[in-house]
Amino acid sequence: MKKCNLTMLSAFALLAVTAGPALAEEVPAINSGDTAWMMTSTALVLFMTLPGLALFYGGLVRRKNVLSVLAQCLGIAGLATLMWWAFGYSLSFSGEGKFIGDLGAVFFKGLYGPEGSDIAFSSKLAGVPDSVFAMFQLTFAIITPALIVGAIAERMKYTALMAFVAGWLVLVYFPFAHMVWGGGFIGTTLGAVDFAGGLVVHMSSGYSALVLALILGPRLGYGREAMPPHSLVLCMVGTSILWVGWYGFNAGSAGAANGLAGNAFLTTTLAAAIGGFTWALLEFLTKKQPSVLGFCSGIVAGLVVITPAAGFVNANGAVLCGIAAGVIPYFAVVFLKRKLGYDDALDTFGVHAVGGTVGTLLTGLLAVEGINGQAGGVALLMKQLASVGIVVVWSVVATTVLAYAIKATIGLRPAEDIERQGLDINEHGEEGYTV
Repeated sequence: MKKCNLTMLSAFALLAVTAGPALAEEVPAINSGDTAWMMTSTALVLFMTLPGLALFYGGLVRRKNVLSVLAQCLGIAGLATLMWWAFGYSLSFSGEGKFIGDLGAVFFKGLYGPEGSDIAFSSKLAGVPDSVFAMFQLTFAIITPALIVGAIAERMKYTALMAFVAGWLVLVYFPFAHMVWGGGFIGTTLGAVDFAGGLVVHMSSGYSALVLALILGPRLGYGREAMPPHSLVLCMVGTSILWVGWYGFNAGSAGAANGLAGNAFLTTTLAAAIGGFTWALLEFLTKKQPSVLGFCSGIVAGLVVITPAAGFVNANGAVLCGIAAGVIPYFAVVFLKRKLGYDDALDTFGVHAVGGTVGTLLTGLLAVEGINGQAGGVALLMKQLASVGIVVVWSVVATTVLAYAIKATIGLRPAEDIERQGLDINEHGEEGYTV
């Protein structure tokens, strides 16, 4: 009897030892350090929109429209979150389609791992729960359409903007998130690279913003009346918040607290600082007055240009990105906009579309193989160039169709008297300043 019991105990012990690894494979272990960094990065990217981008844009408009910008950023945050939970995350990161995902993860289905399990699960990022990955990517889906607000500020109905954002996320953002980061055509088949959103975030929103601004038309009095920013103090505060939040944006895109994140942290800092300094230096050389707005614009341009390159270039490459960011978007904003006469109210196109394009192409030239396995050169540059063409054409066509559809149904602009009086009091029943 004792011999039998010993045999059974030995069998159970052997079963436990052999079954242990299998169970561990079903529910991978969570890495607390990587998870903590990704949760911090998620908070930082959300911080970029609320309040960073809201204050940056809010300070640049006239005081009668400051609350309209804040309300637009808040509304986009809520709308994008609802859509992300319902089907956006699924379309972006579920399935094996070349251009769009499937509905296999609607309402966050499968986010907790095996059916019936409520244990935190890791399948997208090793050691990081899918719940954290989903929230990190959500913050990108929030800030990307919010960038478009800068081009149409002070002259688009709130309801029209919300309708546009809902359609734009489905037609533009979710497909590009999948094509670049979700295993789709650009990242997998074509082989182009985008570390943190040069294609997915800045180019898609920047080119769409220009098209929407052209269809919408200029602000009343544009080119005839002075329309200076009402608070460069708010603009500078918003810029500073964006810079801090961008560390989550870029370094968080490493997916772990590792050397790659450290490199992205370094390159982001260099490009931002040098971009701001270069832009202001050009102002000094051409106007004899380096402006606070110039510093802010250059910093943001530096952050935009380094975004696709942050995890592929070294320090020297980041310096070149910063200089390019201070020069090329500067001329796009100061000279191209003036020459062509379009009303990109807060320079979304000049900074984000142009900056994102420059950064994407520079990634193809400056990538260092030892950093992230990608060597820059003609081969990678051609892939990057092809990806730029896809994003530009797709974004322009989708935005054109969507904007004209909304214009023909609910209309894009408020009545002229409402626009002249200001969107704050008419669309939101409030004023940013009472004295």
